[in-house]
Amino acid sequence: MSVTHRDTCRLCGSAELELVLPILPSAIGDAFVSAELLNEPQETYPLDAYLCLRCGHLQNLDIVDPKILFGSYTYRTSSSLGLVEHFRAYAASVVRDLALEPGSFVVEIGSNDGSLLRAFKDLGLRVRGVDAAANIADEATAKGIPTIGGFFTPAIAQQIRATEAAADLVCANNVYAHIDNMDDVTQGIRNVMSDNGAFVFEVSYVPDMIDNLVFDTIYHEHVSYHSLLPLEKFFRRFDLMLFDAMRVPSKGGSIGAFAQPLSTGKRRQSARLLSLFEEERARGVENPETYRKYFSEIEQRKTEVISILKEYAESGKKIAAYGASTTTTTLLFHFEMAPYIDFIVDDNPVKQGTFSPGCHIPVLPSSALLERKPDLVVVLAWTYADPIIHRNQAYMAGGGKFLLPLPNVTVRGIDRFPG
Repeated sequence: MSVTHRDTCRLCGSAELELVLPILPSAIGDAFVSAELLNEPQETYPLDAYLCLRCGHLQNLDIVDPKILFGSYTYRTSSSLGLVEHFRAYAASVVRDLALEPGSFVVEIGSNDGSLLRAFKDLGLRVRGVDAAANIADEATAKGIPTIGGFFTPAIAQQIRATEAAADLVCANNVYAHIDNMDDVTQGIRNVMSDNGAFVFEVSYVPDMIDNLVFDTIYHEHVSYHSLLPLEKFFRRFDLMLFDAMRVPSKGGSIGAFAQPLSTGKRRQSARLLSLFEEERARGVENPETYRKYFSEIEQRKTEVISILKEYAESGKKIAAYGASTTTTTLLFHFEMAPYIDFIVDDNPVKQGTFSPGCHIPVLPSSALLERKPDLVVVLAWTYADPIIHRNQAYMAGGGKFLLPLPNVTVRGIDRFPG
């Protein structure tokens, strides 16, 4: 079957689950298609998010077959605006904070095109990637970042440890949220880690998702949305413990967290980690009412956006959108904007000339804004709104306007956003 539904929490196994975010179904977020495939139907799959009433973990229970998601993956880390620079700074800070010496061994789960591992390699560390997308793993290996194509398992962890070394550092950046069988992967992480090693991961952070009204990171590749309190309980089952965490601004609000072996690690839990635990308790991240209020805010923004789009459409004006990515698919489907959008523009050449998942809206280069002169552009990639708008001053100078759907619905034109 292409989709399966689980009925237990993937962290604690509880069946006490409550639907708190009824996000509308969508096509696979990154399944942009060529003109030759336009006549082939694309299924939509559920995106409902549930809260575990026992441990407080937020998650999707409908799991799309990973072969459908990752068999021919197109996303490259290096194509995401600002992410390569973020990884360079991130690698430098991790090496400094963990006092990693030259020659230390780093394993990354979900290493994609090797952008993060290259940053570690440039700092003198040995690296090994593991990525489910075989095509991207091969590309990374050819570019000097040795990468195993396949899903990270306890067996692969043992293979790496036996043939190379125990890992001084294991990374899983923006991928730990992709994993349905977290027990196996987390056991593999513990297996490959040295006695004083560290597991460092970055994921969307639920409190910041709520604060910034980020919900478009809910898509089929992601099956978990993390807070620290549920993870603290989960890790201890695998002889792991959190020892530090920090907020980071990427992806509309993320958390960078650090874990070590519980039985052999020597680091104490940091004051900032303990402070985040307290903040989560005070904010009720384990309380369904917190998410009901969050969803109500999302629906309010949807109503405002559709009202503006209807006004433009009924006046005969042309509407485009900016951003062709996995998150933008969730936003298009849940806000039900597709009927109003004539075309999408994107700066990634891989996406240009394709058609959006399910809705089949054509994707063009951003130069189309000047050529076709739409009256309004919905910034689907709204977390990058400022650089997008600054880059397209000429379009605004001609009278064009940008609609930001989140976190607050605003329309920007040259008169309201001077260069």
